[in-house]
Amino acid sequence: MRGWWQDLTDLVLPAECGGCGTPRTVLCDACRAALDGAVPRRVRPVPEPPGLPAVYAAAPYADEVRTALLAHKERGALALAGALGTALAGAVRAGLRDGRTVRIVASWSGTEGGAGASGPVLLVPVPSAPWAVRARGHDPVRRIALAAAAELRRSGAAARVVPVLRQRRAVADQSGLNARQRFVNLAGALEMTAGGARLLAGGRVVLVDDLVTTGATLAEAARAVQEAAGAEGTGEATTAVYRRAAWEGREERKTGPGEERAKWARNVSGMAQVNGLAGPVRAAVVAAPPDSFEMNRN
Repeated sequence: MRGWWQDLTDLVLPAECGGCGTPRTVLCDACRAALDGAVPRRVRPVPEPPGLPAVYAAAPYADEVRTALLAHKERGALALAGALGTALAGAVRAGLRDGRTVRIVASWSGTEGGAGASGPVLLVPVPSAPWAVRARGHDPVRRIALAAAAELRRSGAAARVVPVLRQRRAVADQSGLNARQRFVNLAGALEMTAGGARLLAGGRVVLVDDLVTTGATLAEAARAVQEAAGAEGTGEATTAVYRRAAWEGREERKTGPGEERAKWARNVSGMAQVNGLAGPVRAAVVAAPPDSFEMNRN
C-alpha cells in the first residue's frame, strides 16, 4: 500500500527533477533539452558485436540523462516515462527515416523499407529478467516503449508495442562482464513467444531498449526475432541452435589511461538474412555511451 501511494504521489506531485534535482518538476527544461534536444543519431559500440542491428539513440548516456534513466529504472520515478518515451520515439523515427527497416509480411518473407514503407511500427521491447522486474516493481523498458508508441501515434504513425520476446534461460549479472563476455553470456538466451512472429506480420519491427552499452543484448534480440520469423516462414520448427561467431581478439590500446578496443574478426554470414528476412531489424534506445556516437572509425 505504501509503494502504491508513493507511485501516485510521484505522478501527481513530483518531488524533484529526475535529472538535476530541481524541486517540484518531473523534468526541468534544461534536462529535457539534454534528453531530447539533439537530433537522434545512429550509434555503434566499440567493439561492435556480430548481428547487431542498426541502432539509433536520442542522447549520450551522461550527466542528467544518465541520472534520469537510473531514477526511472532503479528508483521507480514513473513520471519520467513520458519524457523518456518521447526521446525514444525520436530515435525510432530516425531509424525509420534512415535506411531499411525490415518488414515481416504475411508470406513471412522479409522486405526492406524506409520512411515510406507501409505497415504499422511495431516496437518490440527487450525483455527484463523476471527477478529484475519483481525487484523494481515495474518493467522500465516496456513502460518507456508504451510511452514512445503513444508519442508516435500522436504524430500520425500507426504504432504499438508488441512484447513478443522472453528469456528462455537465466543469464549471469552483466555488470562485471566485458563486451565479449556479455555476448557469450547472452548467446541463445532470448526466444520469441509462441505465435510471436504472426503478431509482427505486416509491420516495421524496431527493437527498443532504454540503453545500449556493448550491444550484446540487442544483437541477441535481433537473432531471436529473425530466427523465429524465418522458422515460421519455412514451416520448420524453431531451433535453439545459435551460430556462435568466430572471434579473434586483437586488443588495441587507445590514447589515454585505461581505454582499450578490441577488433573482432567474425564469421556471421546468414545472421542478417535468415530464411527470407531480407535485412536486419532496426533498434532504438534512449541513450548510448558518448563515444558510440562517433560514426567515422577506421
